[in-house]
Amino acid sequence: MTEQNKRPLLAIMRPKRYLKKSIELAESMGFEALAVPMIEFEDMKDEFFDGFVERVMSGVSDYVIFTSANGIDFTLKKIPDAEHDKFIRALNSTKVVAIGPTTRKALEEMGINVLGMPGVYSSEGLVHFLCPEIKGKVVDTARSYYGSVLLVDELRACGAEVHETKVYTLTKPEGDEQEKFISRVLAGEVDVFAFTSSMMVRNFFEHTGDQTTQNKVISIMDNSVVAAIGTPTAQTLEDYGVMVSVVPEKFTFEDMLKEVRELLG
Repeated sequence: MTEQNKRPLLAIMRPKRYLKKSIELAESMGFEALAVPMIEFEDMKDEFFDGFVERVMSGVSDYVIFTSANGIDFTLKKIPDAEHDKFIRALNSTKVVAIGPTTRKALEEMGINVLGMPGVYSSEGLVHFLCPEIKGKVVDTARSYYGSVLLVDELRACGAEVHETKVYTLTKPEGDEQEKFISRVLAGEVDVFAFTSSMMVRNFFEHTGDQTTQNKVISIMDNSVVAAIGTPTAQTLEDYGVMVSVVPEKFTFEDMLKEVRELLG
């Protein structure tokens, strides 16, 4: 920041569906927002989806885990409208678990009862939360193509029968706005970079172009505040040679911004 009273410019690179609320939150917390998506969602249906629906509808599933609001959105998108209410009633006969408060709120707004969520909003937190009670139980999860393998492997190690279906994938947006965004980064305008996933990090650096430009961007970032949600995201940044200033204890965008604000004083 070049001026004492200038609001820090925060780079928000979340998918379009999150940008409006993210901008409003950032501005309410004293930031100026520069919002350009570096990641987007795309619907997909794998060969395991029909089995997932059948287990839920027939009462075979004991637990159903959703690791994002997108997971339930893209699940319902593939179920005929006439079957939505029936599917939600079937879900409410299982024990539905949300990875965190945003996912929990989305589920509850759809009339889905949530058993609970972990203290730490991550795959590791879900394993810790569920492991003591799932031995011999059937656990289903509907999530991203890029979901951590740790969740499924560790729940199976706890003695559960675990089924996974991937209901959406992540893509890299391309266009003028991404190019203009990188130009503003190179001009040194961005004070805070907020990353919410490893793929967002990789897409961002792919947009920086050649190695010389990437090195310039990394140098600029090391003189800015870089925030990451979750250890994997922070590790991906560090693999690129970027120093991470903030990794919030709670894995939410709001908590990340709170910690950034505290750091900036």
